[in-house]
Amino acid sequence: MVAARFSRIDGLDGGGPGTYDVPMPMMKLFDTHCHLAHGRLCQQVDGVLARAAAAGVTRMICATGDLTDSKAALSLVRERDNLWCLAGIHPHEARDAPEHYLAALGQLAGEPKNVAIGEIGLDYHYDFSPRDDQRRIFAAQLGLARELGKPVVMHTREAFDDTCGVLRESGIDTNRVVLHCCTEPPDNVRRALDMGMAISFSGIVTFKRSDELRAAAALVPDDRLLIETDSPYCSPEPVRKMQTNEPANVAHVAACLASVRGTSAEALAATTTANALRLFGIVAFGDHEGVVAWGGSAG
Repeated sequence: MVAARFSRIDGLDGGGPGTYDVPMPMMKLFDTHCHLAHGRLCQQVDGVLARAAAAGVTRMICATGDLTDSKAALSLVRERDNLWCLAGIHPHEARDAPEHYLAALGQLAGEPKNVAIGEIGLDYHYDFSPRDDQRRIFAAQLGLARELGKPVVMHTREAFDDTCGVLRESGIDTNRVVLHCCTEPPDNVRRALDMGMAISFSGIVTFKRSDELRAAAALVPDDRLLIETDSPYCSPEPVRKMQTNEPANVAHVAACLASVRGTSAEALAATTTANALRLFGIVAFGDHEGVVAWGGSAG
């Protein structure tokens, strides 16, 4: 086991005043997937961001699920230097995609603070949208990402074969696809890696029952590894009882993965941050960081 240093963060208990231990902010962490525009987080966003900073989380990407969510995310991140956002229609929302959703997503994706199309994909666990609708909306958004030269943040649950099939048919560069909140077994992770994907792990990897997922995490090359909270969902151990997960808790994900992979939490934080900056095209410009369009200029 790799020892981790911990600090007490006030208010990080999901249910009122209190404290929780999180790894100390010697690290600079990048939470690549947090739903900051979700009601449970946006209502207290200043406190959420302060607790994240105290835990060493220096950068975050605000994930989205539909057009309304994508617009709210953009508004939230626009004036904050260390936040970026996605734009996309989640498979749960595929059945309700409006007629001109691709044009609207294209406009949002053209904003300087947007780093990718997402989260998009297939979810056959809940089937909140008919599977034909899910596949159609997923394929169309992959086409948009290909047209715009944007990375893709992908959701898949109990739909891995179909997800890979739609990806192959789209012709998109799968070296620029992130398998977000990975819950796939080792064999599927190997398949995703063979396609060139980056693999992102959330608090689920810390759960006591997640031995198989930790085995999968050990397979991922250093340069393809990302970390996230998927907050307000997926609170990690040892704070799994938190009703509202927060970006600060990505430190627990980093500590768990560092132990699994036989490295330090500081080294893992540095590696995953560098990977996120490279994959999402975020580079320093003077006193701020901007997004470089692939084949284009900084925003």
